[in-house]
Amino acid sequence: MKEIKAVIRPNKLGALRDALVALPGFPGMTVTKVEGRSAPSRHVPARTRIKEELTDFSPKVRVEIVAPDELADAIFQSVLTVARTGHYGDGLVWITDIERAAFIFKTTPGPD
Repeated sequence: MKEIKAVIRPNKLGALRDALVALPGFPGMTVTKVEGRSAPSRHVPARTRIKEELTDFSPKVRVEIVAPDELADAIFQSVLTVARTGHYGDGLVWITDIERAAFIFKTTPGPD
């Protein structure tokens, strides 16, 4: 199993959801509101005030998906295609291996 995580622009979430749901076998996803900041550009003057340093984050959305190995690349490519605007700050997507995972509702039920 693989875990695909992405940090994207909030306005891309709807289109990404539609693209992912259209993939056969798509397992679902978790979405969290986050804030982020790209690496500083060489052309931007250094900030000198603490208020500027603490308030220069922009809203982002973090998407987390646990999927079978054979579906991971299709999900990864969908995120890249849908979330890309061609500007800095589009986000980041990555895949990590999952050693073990189980749906909680499928575990052996305990006594009532």
